[in-house]
Amino acid sequence: MSHALSQGTLISGERVVSHAELIATVARAAAGLSTLNVGPRDAVALMLRNDIAFVEASLAANAVGAFAVPINWHFQSEETGHILRDSQARVLVVHADLLPAIRAAVPEGVHILVVPTPPEIQQAYRVPAHLTVMPADLPGWNDWVATQSARTQAPLPPPTTMIYTSGTTGAPKGVRRAPSGGEAVARFAEVVETVFGFRDGGDIRTVVTGPMYHAAPNAYGLFAVKKGGVCLLQPRFDAEGLLQLIERHRITHMHMVPTMFVRLLKLPDEVKRRYDLSSLRFVVHAAAPCPADVKRQMIDWWGPIINEYYGSTETSAVVFCTSQDALRKPGTVGRALPGARVRILDDNGRSLGANEVGEVYARIAGMPDFTYHGRDDLRREIERDGLITVGDVGYLDDEGFLFLCDRKKDMVISGGVNIYPAEIEAVLLRYTGVQDCAVFGIPDEEYGEALCAYVQPEPSISLHEPDVRAYLATKLARYKLPKIIEFHADLPREDSGKIFKRKLRAPYWEATGRQI
Repeated sequence: MSHALSQGTLISGERVVSHAELIATVARAAAGLSTLNVGPRDAVALMLRNDIAFVEASLAANAVGAFAVPINWHFQSEETGHILRDSQARVLVVHADLLPAIRAAVPEGVHILVVPTPPEIQQAYRVPAHLTVMPADLPGWNDWVATQSARTQAPLPPPTTMIYTSGTTGAPKGVRRAPSGGEAVARFAEVVETVFGFRDGGDIRTVVTGPMYHAAPNAYGLFAVKKGGVCLLQPRFDAEGLLQLIERHRITHMHMVPTMFVRLLKLPDEVKRRYDLSSLRFVVHAAAPCPADVKRQMIDWWGPIINEYYGSTETSAVVFCTSQDALRKPGTVGRALPGARVRILDDNGRSLGANEVGEVYARIAGMPDFTYHGRDDLRREIERDGLITVGDVGYLDDEGFLFLCDRKKDMVISGGVNIYPAEIEAVLLRYTGVQDCAVFGIPDEEYGEALCAYVQPEPSISLHEPDVRAYLATKLARYKLPKIIEFHADLPREDSGKIFKRKLRAPYWEATGRQI
C-alpha cells in the first residue's frame, strides 16, 4: 500500500486520507465553525489523541483565523475545565472515550463535537468498548462535517496553535501569538524547514511519534501536512512498532524524543536487525536532554542522520546540532541558529563567560512575539534584555556550543550545593537492567534537600539497591548519590515517555506542608 501513496496523504492505522480529501474536509469544517460563531482570535479546543480529526480540526480552526488549543488528554476534569475557561473556547472537539470523565467540567455555551475513537487508538490504549459509544445528544464530528457546505472564503491569516504549558510553576498558561508575516517571518520559516529537515530535497514521508498536544510534535506534524508530505500518525509510541512503520512506509523524516531512543536501543539485537531502515534521511529530536552515549549509539545504528534542536514553546527552536557536532562535542545541544541569540545569565542578570553555568536566555528573529493568554505579568517575568528563559540551566563553551545541565525547577540544592538530576539519570541509564529512571529532590532536615531515585527495571530483571548504589559510587561524587533508591515496575509518564516527576515528588513535599 505505502509505496504507491501520493504526496499529501494522511494515515492513521488502516485509514488513508488523500490531500484532496483532507482539503475538502477542512473547508467544510471551517464553514461549520463559522456557523458556531468561531472567528478570528477565538479558540477551538481539541482533546484528542493523534488522529486524523486532530489535523482536520486544527487546520479548520486556522482557516477561520481561530486558535487551535490542544488539551493534554491525560488531564482530569478540573485541569480541562481550567483550559476551556481560560482560553474562552467556543468549541471542544473530543474523542468519545475521553468525554465522560470531563463532560461535567465543560463550561456552559461550549459546543461539543464528538470524534469516534478509531480502532487503532482503541487497541493502543486498550479502551473499554463501553467508553467508545457515541453520545446520542451530541453531534459526531464526521456527520457534522458532512452536513456543512464548503467554505469558499479565502483562509484568514492563521495564528499559531495555542499550546498550554505549565512553565516552571502554577496552572497551565496559554502561549498565544498573533498572526504575522513579513520578510523576517519568512526567513524564520526557512530556518524551521532546516531544523525539521524538510529542505533536504526529495519526497517527505514522516511518522508523528509524539502526542500532538505537545508543542513540538504539533508543529512538526502540521508542518509536514502543509508541506504535502506523506504523514503517518502513530497512536502511541511503540519501539518495534515504529521500526515496522519505517520499513513498511519507507519513512524518510522523523521527530523524536530521547526516551524513544532509549527504548529503541533496549530492543534485542535480532529485532533491530529485522527491519530495513535505509529510507531514513533526517531524524531530529528535542524536548529533553539526550545522554551522549545514547546519541552515539543511535548514530552508530542509524548513521549520521541524528540531529537535535533546543528551544521551547515560548522561544521555538534557537539552537541546532548535527551528528557531526554531537560526536565532536559529546553532550552539546548545538550552536545558535541563524538569527538566534543565546546568552547565559546569573540570578542578577549578569552575562556569564564561557563554561560558566547559569540560566539560559534566548530569542530568534522572525518568530512572532507571544504572551501568556491573560497573563502578561508572567510573560514579563521571564524576559531580560529582550531574551526569554523557560528555566533551563546550562553553559556555552568557548566555541559557542550550548550544554544543558537541567531545568532550574528540577535542580536540587543540597547543603548549599547545586545538583542536576539529569546527570545522575544519564549514569543510571547505563546500568545493565535499567529501563528508565527519575531522580528528584525530597525534603531533608539536615541538608534542605536530598536526592531520591526511582528506577524502572527492564521486564523480568531484578535489581538490588546495594549493587546500584555501588555502581553509582564509582561514577559520581559522593554528594550526588541518592539518599533513597526505589524500584518500580512502572513510572507515571506521558504518551511521549517523559516521566511525570511532579507526581513522584508531590507525596514527599506534601507530607511537610511545603510547596514543590
